[in-house]
This record gives sequence, structure tokens and C-alpha cells, in this order.
Amino acid sequence: MGKTEQQFDKVIGFCSEIFFKKYADYGTAWRIMRPESITDQLFIKAQRIRSIEEKGSSKIDEDISSEFIAIVNYGIIGLIQLELNKNKAEVIELELDTLKNLYYNFANAAKTLMLDKNHDYGEAWRSMRISSYTDLILMKLHRTKQIEDNKGKTIISEGIDANYFDMINYAVFALIKLRLEK
Repeated sequence: MGKTEQQFDKVIGFCSEIFFKKYADYGTAWRIMRPESITDQLFIKAQRIRSIEEKGSSKIDEDISSEFIAIVNYGIIGLIQLELNKNKAEVIELELDTLKNLYYNFANAAKTLMLDKNHDYGEAWRSMRISSYTDLILMKLHRTKQIEDNKGKTIISEGIDANYFDMINYAVFALIKLRLEK
């Protein structure tokens, strides 16, 4: 297994640890959220990162790492919602085993996509600034909002799920740089 793949797995490890601790506290209350609300929650997280990057400080005692973790987890929540909504699942509370299967299936799909793109782009992400990941996430969010406003219809572009996957991967790259390569 390559370095990037191992680092991806470590990041998903600490993101999933937080995700499942929150599940123990709240269950799957987020199932009530419509996809547009999840997109807006992702926007809030990315906008806070950008604001901190531009101001150089924050007044809330959470660094940008926690926001990138939230982007990974809300991105996966978005993918879960799209999947369950596609199947017309109206169940609010998901069993832990079901949720684990969904979470790790989407995390693994994001990893596969990242590895495929990493092959083609030659790990260009390693030379990028963290602020560029923030900007790319914000751009993907604006695209996602436009697709949602168009009721999911696109002419040539990928759908909402592709944007969620890209946001997850950009957040993972940021977390690798922030937490594993200090």
C-alpha cells in the first residue's frame, strides 16, 4: 500500500471515530436534513475555514482541522442521503451496522476515486496550498447549489454526488497536510 493510500486511511480513521461518537450522542438526526441543507452545512464549514485563513485567527477554540473533518463527514452524510433518498427510504434512525456499511462504502469509493485521479495527476495535490483546497471546496459547493437549484439536471456536468466525492478528497488532502505531515 502506498503512502497516500495509508494517509487516506488514517484520515478516514479519525474522521470516522468522530462520526461514530456523534452517532452515539445524536443517532442519525441528520436524516431529517434535505440534501440542500447538507450542502449549506458544508458551505458554512468551508466558509469558516476561508475566513480563518484570511483573518489569520479565530475566536472559537476549534482550528480548521475540525472543519475539514466536518467536511469529510458531511460529504459522506450527503452521499448517504442521496442514496437513501434515491431508494425512498424514510427511516430517520439507522442501525449502527447499516450506518457503518454506508459510511465505509462511500469512504472507500472516495478513496478509489482519489487513487485513480492521483494516478493521472501524479500527486499534484502535494504541491498545492491548503487555501487552494478551501477554494476548490467552495467552488464545488457553488456548483452543487446550482445543480440543486436546477433540480439535479445537468447538461454536461457531473452530478451532486461527484461534487461531494471531490469535496471529501480535498478535505482529506488538507488533513494529511495539517495532521500527518507537520
